[in-house]
Order: sequence, then C-alpha cells, then structure tokens
Amino acid sequence: MAERRMVIAGTGSGVGKTTFTIGLMAALCKKGFNVQGFKCGPDYIDPTYHTAVTRRESRNLDSWMLSEETVKEIFVRGKKGSDISIIEGVMGFFDGKNPKTNEGSTAEISRIIDSPVLLVVNCASMARSAAAIVKGFQSFADGQNIVGVIANRVGSEGHFKLVKTAVEQECNIPVIGYLKREMDIEIPERHLGLIPSIERGELNPFFDRLGELVLETLDIEQFVKLSEATPLKRDLTSSLFERKPKAHVRIAVAKDAAFNFYYPENMELLEANGADLVYFSPLAGEVLPENVDGLYLGGGFPEEFAGELAKAHDVKKSIRDAVRKGMPTLAECGGFMYLTEELETTDHKHYQMAGVIPGKVKMKKERVALGYREVTGQNGNFLLENGMKARGHEFHYSIFQTDEEIPYAYETKGIRGTKKEGYMAFNLIAGYIHFHFASAPEMVANWIDKLKETKARV
Repeated sequence: MAERRMVIAGTGSGVGKTTFTIGLMAALCKKGFNVQGFKCGPDYIDPTYHTAVTRRESRNLDSWMLSEETVKEIFVRGKKGSDISIIEGVMGFFDGKNPKTNEGSTAEISRIIDSPVLLVVNCASMARSAAAIVKGFQSFADGQNIVGVIANRVGSEGHFKLVKTAVEQECNIPVIGYLKREMDIEIPERHLGLIPSIERGELNPFFDRLGELVLETLDIEQFVKLSEATPLKRDLTSSLFERKPKAHVRIAVAKDAAFNFYYPENMELLEANGADLVYFSPLAGEVLPENVDGLYLGGGFPEEFAGELAKAHDVKKSIRDAVRKGMPTLAECGGFMYLTEELETTDHKHYQMAGVIPGKVKMKKERVALGYREVTGQNGNFLLENGMKARGHEFHYSIFQTDEEIPYAYETKGIRGTKKEGYMAFNLIAGYIHFHFASAPEMVANWIDKLKETKARV
C-alpha cells in the first residue's frame, strides 16, 4: 500500500516555500487529512507554524547533523498516525553544506526518504523562461524525483496558463497550481512574538485564509495523487529511542516565549534514557522547580524579553545558586546569553542577567553567525568527554564580551575555520551552539551519568 509524502522545494530562498507550505497544510487539513509536517535543516521557526496548523509536532530532518538511518527513523516515527507528510525544504533545492555536493540539502533529504518533490518557482516577470528553470533543475537533479511545479507570484490566471503551457510542454511534468503575486495576505512576523501569538491562537484566521487561497488555485486531488510513494523502509533492528530503565533523575527545562528552541528528539532522547523532564517559565517568574537534578536552558529570544527577565530576581537567583552549586546544566545560545552578567540591546539599554558567566552579551543589528558546526569537547566537558564530537549549528545576532580568561567548553569547526568557544565551570556547559543530541547520543548518557553522580553526593 502506498503512503503519501511530498517535499516542497524551492529554486532558492525567498521563493515562497514557507507561505505555500503553510497554506498547503491548512488546505489538506480542511479536506480532512491528518497532516504531519517536517522541515529540512536546522530551523526552529518554520516548524512552529507547521505545528500550529496541523496540531502535530513538526520535526527537523537534517542530513548533515544526522546519519541517513537517523533521518529515516525520525521521519518514520514522526509520520506515524498521519495521512500525509509534508516536508518543507531549506534554501534552494540543491543548497546545503557543500557547494560541490548535495550534502545537507533538500535534494539529499528527498533521496534519503525517497520522496516525490514539488518545485516552487517564482514566476514573476516570466512565462516560457520558467520552463528553462524547471528543466535545469530536472537535469541537474540526477534522478531526483521532481513530479510537479507550483507557479508562485503570478500576476493573473492568464499568466499562470502561459507558465503552465511552457513547463508542461518542455519538462513533461504538471504545473498543478499557483499563488498570485498580490494575495492580500502576508505571512506574520517570523521572529518577534511568534510563539505567544501561536499559543494564543491569534494566527488561526491567517492559516484559515491562506488554506482557502491555496484550495482556490491548487489542484488538491492531483497533488494528493502525486504524493503517493512506496512505504519507506528502514533498519528496525535498533532504535535511538529505545526505552531504558528509569534513571530517577529530573531535568528542569526552561520553556516559554524567551526560551523555546529545542529539537523534539532532544527531549525524547532524554526521556528514552530514563530522565523525567520538568518544564518551567523564567519569563513568567517561575523559579527553578524543586527537587530537580539538572537544568536545560535552550535558545530563543531573551533579548526581546530582557526587561522582564532582568526584573525576575528570584528566578535569576534560583538558577544562579543551582548552577554554582554544581547542578549539571546545558545552556544553548539564548540560555547562554541569559546566564551572563549583562545583556545590551541594539538601542543600548543594559539589563542584568543571571550573573553566572563573567561577561556581557551585546546585540548587533546584523547577523553575527550562521552555519553548521562540528563540536569537540574540551577537557572536563562532561557532555563531550575525552574529545568526543557532536554536531549542531549557530545562528545569532549577538557577541559575547569578557575581560577574563575563561574556561572554554568546546572547539567548533565551521566553514570559517576552527576556534574555541563557550564557557565551562560548575558542571555548566554553555555557548552559542544548538546541539542535536541525535548527532552524538552519548551526550545524553553522559549527562544522565553526571546527574546520578552529583545526586549521589548530595
């Protein structure tokens, strides 16, 4: 029996993949499908839209951070119980880690999960030329399964018909729908305030309207037919998420609008290895929960809530005291920023943070870092012991400044070279890196071992 899945790819960034994907998901839900969303690459924002539309937690598929078998396992686990899987691509179809290969690209993900591909093309100011673009992607794909096209940003139905005629004649695949250049609808802000807006349901009217627009101009029945594929096979002899005995340790996880960048698999791996997770909101004034053995401070937007976080003195003290007493803690990006002494915003306002890490964070208007990182633990790093390696990524608009010699947590290797980064003390591992635990599952076992060890000493 066939299953349904489709990769939504673009010719490049900014062609409208996210808008179309969200609208497609909404349209399928309106038709009664149980939709599972996925996102190629290390993106935390787009999956929140998928989750809000489908009411199923969207998941990332990343072929650079993770092995092919792990990508398959995440996909197979994630789609369980759904009727159709929609996988939103990243950047252009062939863009990834390496300009010489498909490594880390949407094309590689489509190959790994053996999925048909729908190509989104920005057709503004062109007609027959759209066929040349599609044909180029077909010939470059070397067997990649591009089964159809979406014409985005067309001026009218007549414009769409010109594109459709050219592409179908020259490329022998159907153009199954379009979105107009002027849709009288814009995707909401993808950064500030996104999480609370989604949680309050404020974006539901937007999703509903976008779904209606897609249904008006997309042949949904043809799309569903094109999405049919052979069920994905994977090695079932082992699983990263195999349940281990209870470890009798509890990890507090900061989760709110300021701290929300977590891969679902990171949480599931902690739980599979026997840990109990306890969620709390520093932004809501919730102090570190009682009777916890560890702390996970994820990324997010602490700079947008710096005033509220600075005023929550009891929260800062509870976290500062726990970390200084040796609570095994991981702080990633936003969590790392929160643990410094001070955060300076782009309008030069200064806010006192938790004060664990000597130094300050200064926000910049331009992006400071973006990209994949291979991470090697420094001596004493309990997560990455004995030079162990893991993979993750960086994405931030701030710089960390300190006048002290600090103990670095790890060494990172990226496209611009290798350098020592982060901060390590008191059983705290902190820095700008967002880790994917499935890239090095030993990290989870090491963390839980450290939790047991420190708990036994109390």
